[in-house]
Amino acid sequence: MAQSDVKKNQDEMLLRMTSAPVGGLITRMAIPTIVSMMITAIYNMADTFFVSQLGTSASGAVGINFSIMTIIQALGFTIGMGSGSLTSRALGAKDYEKANRYCSSAIVFTFVTGIILGATGLIFQKPLVTMLGATPTIQPYAEDYARYILTGVPFMCTTFVMNNQLRFQGKAMLSMVGLTCGGILNIALDPLFIFVFKLGISGAAIATLLSQCVSFSLLLSVFLRKKSVAELSFSHVSFQAKTYARILKNGLPSLFRQGMATFATILLNVAAGRYGDAAVAGMSITNRVFMFLMSIAIGIGQGFQPVCGINFGARRLDRVREAFFFMVKATFSVMTAFGVLFVIFAPQIVAAFRNDPDVISVGSLAMRCQCASLPLHAILFGTNMMLQTTGEAKAATFLSSLRQGLYFIPLILILPHIIGITGVQITQAISDLLTSATSVPFAIGFFRKMKRMEEKSL
Repeated sequence: MAQSDVKKNQDEMLLRMTSAPVGGLITRMAIPTIVSMMITAIYNMADTFFVSQLGTSASGAVGINFSIMTIIQALGFTIGMGSGSLTSRALGAKDYEKANRYCSSAIVFTFVTGIILGATGLIFQKPLVTMLGATPTIQPYAEDYARYILTGVPFMCTTFVMNNQLRFQGKAMLSMVGLTCGGILNIALDPLFIFVFKLGISGAAIATLLSQCVSFSLLLSVFLRKKSVAELSFSHVSFQAKTYARILKNGLPSLFRQGMATFATILLNVAAGRYGDAAVAGMSITNRVFMFLMSIAIGIGQGFQPVCGINFGARRLDRVREAFFFMVKATFSVMTAFGVLFVIFAPQIVAAFRNDPDVISVGSLAMRCQCASLPLHAILFGTNMMLQTTGEAKAATFLSSLRQGLYFIPLILILPHIIGITGVQITQAISDLLTSATSVPFAIGFFRKMKRMEEKSL
């Protein structure tokens, strides 16, 4: 693509994002994002479903390795969301050179960091799965699964970064194609490798590794074929520490959100492990199912982010405000509908993964409790994403540390000692309620700040 064509593509994107109705923009951005996230959640559930057929301990091993996956996501989303928000604001301000620099630097830096992280994990694999909460019966399965997941760290991490970069550039459809193809491949390969090739739990991990490599290749091709708005080139890679410091600062909310999720999952597995493998499996199934449900809420929020970031960079603050309230209303409505549905059919959903009475008992109550807090995700995720996208890193980081951190950790450490396994099952719902209540004054404060910005510009 010629340089003049690149400039034309950038200008057309900016005009569309700053003038088209925000409801339609968010919907068009959200649908591909939701589809890709739901496919990702479905293949995570497929792993859980197919591996669960191997036994309760194998099912628990998927929950243990979910912690490793969240570490990978933490790195990918930290750099991806941090660089993506900076890229979108640079595009809104028509500073295309800066946008190219943030995009290229983030992708190259992530791949190199992923190699280091994956190699370290492979060296310390056995103590790693033990630390993550594997019981003696779960540990052999957890190690077999982790071996392949750790091998794919650089590809998985960089896939998350490229996905977020494309989203923030308004290219959600291209992002969807890359993730969806990998997800569908994983679903197809799981039963083939596990049962036909007799690879057991290792087969599920190999399927995940191969599918992630396919997603990586497809997303990379988007940049190499110059289909993105910001360019990927080694000539744009920054060698200045301040570039990466800004990326990491803006990505801190994602680091805390994903990092705390990892720590929370470890604590949850340890707490559930006191009540046996069935408890670990029941909570693992519930978490995987809620990844599917939350992918819808997060997808709508991520459809809002490029609209928010580009318009904030262009100082169209009226559109930022309008987009936020559209996103909150849409998320609340959808999450309420799904919450009611999953409350009714919770036992059947858990049984579809593992038809064990003890697993069903644990998972059903946990699922119903978390469904009660689903509508609150509209303000919980919406406020956090708005603050992160507009550069309010400190406030966004604080809010990110609450849901599975500052509120969740004390609850999971205290409640099981008071009310037993019920404390494990209700902790996340209570934490969601507290986090949502805390988010409201932050949203109000941000809109007051925007109003002062508008008054100064008059």
